[in-house]
Amino acid sequence: MSRIDDLLTELCPGGVDFRLLKAVARIRNGRDYKALGVGTIPVYGTGGIMTRVDTSAYDGPSVLIPRKGSLDKLYFVDQPFWTVDTIFYTQIDEQQMVPKFFYYLLLTQHLVDLNQAGGVPSLTQSVLNEIKIPVPPIEVQREIVNVLDTFTELEAELEAELEARRRQYEYYGDSLLTFTRERVRWAKLSEVCTSAFSGGTPLATKREYYGGEIPWLRTKEVDYADIADTAVRITQKGLENSSAKWVRADSVIVAISGAGVTRGRAAVNKIPLTTNQHCCNLEIDSSQASYRFVYHWLVHNYEDLRSRGQGNRSDLNVGIIKDYPIAVPSLEEQERIVAILDRFDALVNDLSIGLPAELEARRQQYEHYRDRLLTFEESVA
Repeated sequence: MSRIDDLLTELCPGGVDFRLLKAVARIRNGRDYKALGVGTIPVYGTGGIMTRVDTSAYDGPSVLIPRKGSLDKLYFVDQPFWTVDTIFYTQIDEQQMVPKFFYYLLLTQHLVDLNQAGGVPSLTQSVLNEIKIPVPPIEVQREIVNVLDTFTELEAELEAELEARRRQYEYYGDSLLTFTRERVRWAKLSEVCTSAFSGGTPLATKREYYGGEIPWLRTKEVDYADIADTAVRITQKGLENSSAKWVRADSVIVAISGAGVTRGRAAVNKIPLTTNQHCCNLEIDSSQASYRFVYHWLVHNYEDLRSRGQGNRSDLNVGIIKDYPIAVPSLEEQERIVAILDRFDALVNDLSIGLPAELEARRQQYEHYRDRLLTFEESVA
């Protein structure tokens, strides 16, 4: 960092000039793309590239800022693009601001805290325009971009390697968990369980139901991982006055509803706990199946299970999951399969070891240096 410190000392010893965002960049609205022809120019929405068209709204470089939805999900684009009306694009004054520096700077501004709506999170141009941001000399901006680009490049390399491992995991899952009807016995999930049930939620208005010693799992915590604790705990009174029930350790828990990709995800609880009503809790009969085999089976068949959802939200229910088919090879064969898939599962999902741990450490390091590098003392007028 000495190079950056030296530049700051040389070029702005009295501190850095702060300006309103509208003084360094013009925010522009996106528009509908449906009248455009098919082409190679990406169309961006809040979730990323939606399609490709033959016309650009701007040639870049630009920072794209969501107007609705995930307000902290910014994009840096340095080629022609189109944006829809849920995301702003910016025309940056490059005499004052290096575009990539502007991108890194906005990542530290916690735009989600500027939400102007009670429902779907929203931003307005008027709010964004009044954000006060540091504008150090261009030489300082370029040096900071060089440092942060190095971090993001290393992170991208790790993500690519992790993605390759995930594909390898899926390949072995396809190979090891594909059975013919003639090769093994098939059953319903209910036939390899001693019980299968959903949980319940104590009344949120009863303060005495929360803050106790009983782990209580919410659907969003069901995320392809071993569960050793929960974010929320309830009291014995909360348990007794709701439909929540104890789930024994080493059960398989399936999210039966939830936004986005949540529905259909599976996890294993390593402690006895309770769950909300949006979880299906499968206590496995160890004489029939290994709980880890059932877990891997559900992970492997995630998309198929999700496709069986019903109703307007395509939710699952306990009955659908109990009726879901499962191949049941011998216990010895199950353990062999589990041993292989567990190793791959740890490689791609365990944040305490291997690539996931290295990637998480790199992200934390990047965020530390990004916040440090983009914090400046304001000059006194």
